[in-house]
Amino acid sequence: MSATRRRVGLRTVFAHPGYRRLWSARTASQCGNIFATVALALLVFDLTGSALGVSAVVFAEILPVLLLAPLAGTLVDRLPRIWIMLAADVWRALLAGSLILLGEHVVAVYVIAFGLSAGAVLFNPAANSAVPALVDENELVAANGGIWTAAVLAQIALAPLAGLLYTALGPAPAFGINAASFVVSALLLTGLRLPATPRSPARRGFFADAVAGVRVLASDRLLRALGAGQLLAALSAGATSALLVVLAREHLALAPSGYGLLLGAIGVGAVLGPLVVSRLLSDPRRPAFVFGPYVLRGLVDLALATFSALPVALVALAIYGLGTSTGAVTFNSLLQAHTPAHLRGRIFASFDVFWQLGRLASLLLGGLLAAALGIQAVYLLGGFLLLAAAAIGWAGIRGNAPSSPTG
Repeated sequence: MSATRRRVGLRTVFAHPGYRRLWSARTASQCGNIFATVALALLVFDLTGSALGVSAVVFAEILPVLLLAPLAGTLVDRLPRIWIMLAADVWRALLAGSLILLGEHVVAVYVIAFGLSAGAVLFNPAANSAVPALVDENELVAANGGIWTAAVLAQIALAPLAGLLYTALGPAPAFGINAASFVVSALLLTGLRLPATPRSPARRGFFADAVAGVRVLASDRLLRALGAGQLLAALSAGATSALLVVLAREHLALAPSGYGLLLGAIGVGAVLGPLVVSRLLSDPRRPAFVFGPYVLRGLVDLALATFSALPVALVALAIYGLGTSTGAVTFNSLLQAHTPAHLRGRIFASFDVFWQLGRLASLLLGGLLAAALGIQAVYLLGGFLLLAAAAIGWAGIRGNAPSSPTG
C-alpha cells in the first residue's frame, strides 16, 4: 500500500471497509471481555474468599501466553489469519458460555480462564498482523489509535455497569454477554477479506519456523530495543498498576472514592493520547514516539512516589494515561511497519511473552517490595525502570536507520 506522508485521522481509516470490520469485531469482543473480567474477579473472590484466589485467575490468564505464544505466532504466519481469528472467537464463545453452567466450581473457572486466554493468544497476533493489510502505512497510527480508543472508552463505560450487573443478577448474564460478543466478532470477521498470508522466503518445518522467528528477533537491532523496552515497562507497570490502590490509601491517604478518582484520571489521559498522537504523527517509523512515552511515565511514577497532594496525583496520572496510550499506539504501529508480513505473527506473539513475563515478575516482586520498604519504593523503582527502558531503547537505535528484518 502507498506510504505517502500526510496527516490522517479516524475518518480516513474508517473509510476502509476492511478496517471497519476488524475494528467492529475487536470492539465487540473487548466489550464482552470487560463484563467477563469483572465477573470473574468477583466470582472467584466469592468462591474462595481470598485475594490469593483472585490472583490465581491472573496467573491462569498469563500462563497460556508464556507456554503457547511462540507456537501460536508461527500458526498465525503459516495459516490464513481470518481462519485463526474465527477459530479463536468460536473457541472463546463456547468457553464463555460454559461458565454459565460451571461457574460454581472454582477449579472449572480456573481451567476456563486458561482456555479463554489461550484463545486470545491466537487472536491477538493475528489481528495485529492484519491491520497493515487493511490500511496504508501512514495510516497505521490512526488505525491503532481507533482500536485503542474504543477499548479505553468501553472500559470506562462498561466496568461499573458490569459490577452492578453482577451485584443484581450474579455472574451468568456477564458470561452470556461475553459469549455473545465473540459470536458477533466471528460473524463480522466472516465478511473480512485479507491478502493470503505471505510465505517465508525459506521453506521450513513448523518448529524451524518458530526458531527462525526467535532468531530474527534476536538479530534485529530495533526489535531488540523494543523488546527490552517492553520487558522493562512490564516490570514497572505490573506492580504500579496493581498497587495503585495501596498508593491511594497509604501514601495519598484517600478514601475509597479517591481511588476511583485516580482511575478516572488515568482513563481521561488514555482517551486523549491516541487523539493527540494521530494529529502529531503519521509516519509510524519514528522510534522517538515510542521511547518518549517511557520517559513521561517514568517521571510520573517518580512524582507519585515523591508528592502526596491529590491534585498533583490527578494531573500526574492523567499524563501517565496519555503516555501509556500514546506509547501503545506508536509501539504497535512501529512493529507493524518494521516487520515483514510473513513474520508479524511470531514477532507480535514474542512481544506478548515479554509483556506477560515482565508483568508476572512485577506482580510477584512488587508486593514483597511494598511490604518490606513501603509503596513509595515500588513507584520509585517503577519510575527508574521506565527511564531505563527509554535509555536502552535510544542506545539500541542510535545511529541505526531501521531496516526491515528477514527470516
